[in-house]
Amino acid sequence: MSSNNLPEAWLRGPVAEVPGLLQPVAHALLQANEEIKKFLEDFPASKLWEKPGGLASVAFHIQHIPGVLDRLFTYAEGQSLSNAQLKYLSEEGLENDELTVDILLQQLGKQIDISIDKLKKTDPSQLTAPREVGRKKLPSTVLGLLFHSAEHTMRHTGQLLATVRIIKAGL
Repeated sequence: MSSNNLPEAWLRGPVAEVPGLLQPVAHALLQANEEIKKFLEDFPASKLWEKPGGLASVAFHIQHIPGVLDRLFTYAEGQSLSNAQLKYLSEEGLENDELTVDILLQQLGKQIDISIDKLKKTDPSQLTAPREVGRKKLPSTVLGLLFHSAEHTMRHTGQLLATVRIIKAGL
């Protein structure tokens, strides 16, 4: 069965080794990766940084999702962001002609794989453990951060898919 004929990720059963309470996070990340790859088949490189009607560019969304995943999982692990993570954050959305659709999709897929590997190593007994977010050390929990990683990923996936449709309609 090709990936085009498969049901959505959440309807394919559990992701191996991911704790039960974290299955929705894994399913959302896998679904986002598949949908983004599908929608960007044959997407024109010249339109990657276009901002139709002032919307964020397709490139921004594909850059932002891996960055957010990396940052939220870092906080979930009880760590602060590194200088490299802060640098990545500052460069999200800056037009860079060296970034192609293929490179961005590879980065997205790699970060989703890393995130799922981290989910597999997450101790379910620690899901309600408090965590601090950002320089202001705002309160959250491990589960709050992991859930938000899925929710935020899907929010940007939806925005990206709408932007792709708008751009392709204008071709």
